[in-house]
Amino acid sequence: MTTKTPWPVYHKISGPIVMIGFGSIGRGTLPLIERHFDFDKSRMVIIDPSDAGKALANRHGIRFIQREITSDNYKDVLTPLLTEGEGHGFCVNLSVDVGSVDVMRLCREIDVPYIDTVVEPWFGFYVNQDNDPAERTNYVLRETARTEKRNSPGGTTAVSCCGANPGMVSFFVKQALVNLATDLGLEFEEPAADDREGWARLMQRTGTKGIHIAERDTQRAKTPKPLGTFVNTWSVDGFISEGQQPAELGWGTHEKWMPDNAHHQEDGTGCQAAIYMTQPGGATKVRTWCPTPGAQHGFLVTHNESVSIADFFTVGEGTTPEYRPTVHYAYHPADDAVVSLHELFGNEGKPQAIYHILDEDEIVDGIDELGVLLYGHAKNAYWYGSQLSIEETRELAPYQNATGLQVTSAVIAGMVWAIENPNAGIVEADELDYKRCLEVQLPYLGPVKGYYTDWTPLEGRPGFFAEDLDESDPWQFRNVLVQP
Repeated sequence: MTTKTPWPVYHKISGPIVMIGFGSIGRGTLPLIERHFDFDKSRMVIIDPSDAGKALANRHGIRFIQREITSDNYKDVLTPLLTEGEGHGFCVNLSVDVGSVDVMRLCREIDVPYIDTVVEPWFGFYVNQDNDPAERTNYVLRETARTEKRNSPGGTTAVSCCGANPGMVSFFVKQALVNLATDLGLEFEEPAADDREGWARLMQRTGTKGIHIAERDTQRAKTPKPLGTFVNTWSVDGFISEGQQPAELGWGTHEKWMPDNAHHQEDGTGCQAAIYMTQPGGATKVRTWCPTPGAQHGFLVTHNESVSIADFFTVGEGTTPEYRPTVHYAYHPADDAVVSLHELFGNEGKPQAIYHILDEDEIVDGIDELGVLLYGHAKNAYWYGSQLSIEETRELAPYQNATGLQVTSAVIAGMVWAIENPNAGIVEADELDYKRCLEVQLPYLGPVKGYYTDWTPLEGRPGFFAEDLDESDPWQFRNVLVQP
């Protein structure tokens, strides 16, 4: 593997670094931490319930603890590790089934910066069938972090939900919006990073009706997927969990129709920026567009950014604000993952016996094309994002495929921002300085480009059956949703 040299060392981390979770993302993040931060390896520790990554940690000279972090032991296990010795450390939470908000709170109490890629609940949340569908949404999970922010404002920085998506796509939205506003000939002054109303007003001025987090993963394995194995290019646990949560989306002010099984969250709880459907996101398809495949179907899988971006770009408040874009994920994963998902739902949601994440050596070719599609404005639709290939990924960093590198590089960008803004309190990716974060991350993203398209969800339909469409506005969710 060849690498770009010299890579910048952004900051010194003088205290202990504790990484919770050492799956595919943790393994990919480790060499980037080594590359971009000055720290004492003897003061870094990795904690994971499995010993699968122990040999890799040992090769890097990093202490490895095989232990499950639970709601009962997290304070006792983490506190001495995060406070050992002098200096200012960092907690990098890349785990599953470890309560993000509780760990975040602990870190802020002991003045340790923190970052994660998702608001993760403690084990049991995703599989508890007694929970009402509304309680299983990312809206509710996000609200736990926002409530913590309201109850404990300011203080030590904790960056919530800063991976590829959620995370990097929020940086892309702002850059895409600036590009679009410029191309439309608008006169504007770019708002400050955390100026919610300023950014929302700018998006409103462009006439943008909504945003798809539009992704197509074309990475292909050398060998076909075996029956009874869930194959993915990132966390299988994470994809199965979110795929079985209710389909969820930020709900825009231009929408005139809502599915019969769609619901707002209970009035008075949170930002009221989203709705959910009483069906799993992994079984809900939407029409979208990416540059390489063109028109495609994607899964409406719930993600934090579907709520946070809609919330950030709202003018007004509540369920009937002056302006809000519709925002949702429209995800076409790698073909093996699509087949795996069909198997899972065909077997009544029972996960396969074997989980497998494709590493960089197993993949023949392909890219992860991940970006944001701003639509409904005078130029119709504008996609802006990363077109990172497996070939370039191999040249840039070890232990990961293209999907992983889009995530791990965002973690590094969030860490850099947190160190440079040590007392920002709890923040989401939408509130970070997108220019600084992209400055750190762009070297890892392959081609990052923008594309205008004339495609709309009304196009490309076979026409054999009557459809319930709204031809007066192509960008109504009625037209985007693939209805039975």
